[in-house]
Amino acid sequence: MTSGPGPVYRFVRGGSPLIVSVPHVGTALPPSLLHQLTTVARGLPDTDWYVDRLYDFVLERGASMLAAHFSRYVVDLNRPPDDTALYPGRLSTGLCPLRTFAGEPLYRDATHALRGWELQQRRRHYWRPYHEALAAAIADVHRRRGCVLLLDAHSVRSRVPRLFSGRLPDINLGTHNGRSCDARLVRPILEILAAQSRFSFVLNGRFKGGYITRHYGAPAAGVHALQIELAQAAYMDEAARVYEDSRAAALKALLAQLVDAMLAHAGALG
Repeated sequence: MTSGPGPVYRFVRGGSPLIVSVPHVGTALPPSLLHQLTTVARGLPDTDWYVDRLYDFVLERGASMLAAHFSRYVVDLNRPPDDTALYPGRLSTGLCPLRTFAGEPLYRDATHALRGWELQQRRRHYWRPYHEALAAAIADVHRRRGCVLLLDAHSVRSRVPRLFSGRLPDINLGTHNGRSCDARLVRPILEILAAQSRFSFVLNGRFKGGYITRHYGAPAAGVHALQIELAQAAYMDEAARVYEDSRAAALKALLAQLVDAMLAHAGALG
């Protein structure tokens, strides 16, 4: 899709009830922003590296996939447009971040602050098209299938002291404390995770689901949203930012089991 600055997202339409949203995999930066960023920021350290690659198997299962083209440093697609805090009382990274997750300035000018018109422009050119596409995909699947399974796919470095203490579990499920997804869908997923010992997991721990999960998840209306936040150490070399096939293979196989369980139980959700 093209809107103003260029392609905002990549979308593949499928025939199954599943939609996979990947809002933080983008690495593009508009030229007007690039020259303002620090060397650290231009390295895009907070990207959800390779998440679309981890989930590419869903296309074989007939899923739709929506993936961002631009970096979260332009605008964070998983935050509300008014920038309301998702986790009150905790450090917020912002709709249009000014610092990395590690607290390093994104902009060469340490006093940089986005003006009102800049925020409006980023919402209009980058945030809105992605969400319009996601809303349209949800409506399309709901019309055709009567039930929507929305998987919001993320990853983050396994240790980010500024945001959370210790090491993050490998697999972090978020359902907004049960409000975005029917328990009948979550139960078989937890059973699969509990039956294996290689990957640690938690439900509604540090990550309970961001804006996408909370805004679109409406189980009573047949839209079931689940966020999966992965610790990047489970599938890649975090320091080198390199995808490791041997390390990723086991995680990818497990994610496929989770997706298959979601699809198998879709008929009972309605």
